[in-house]
Amino acid sequence: MSERYEYQPHRLLRKRVRDIPSGVEGELMAVSTEDVSDSPGYGRWVDLAYIRDASGREFTTAVTNVEPA
Repeated sequence: MSERYEYQPHRLLRKRVRDIPSGVEGELMAVSTEDVSDSPGYGRWVDLAYIRDASGREFTTAVTNVEPA
């Protein structure tokens, strides 16, 4: 894949969710699979959830850290 990210469908998109490690709640805005490696010859792909909190700031966490709020 030439792109460094790819958006994924998720059952909680646009729903209120909680980031389990931090306890922060917000709206799940997107889920993407991203290449987080720093080497062009080696890809390290992770699934990231983008959550928008009450202040309007977005942060990322692993998709496995997301649960319905």
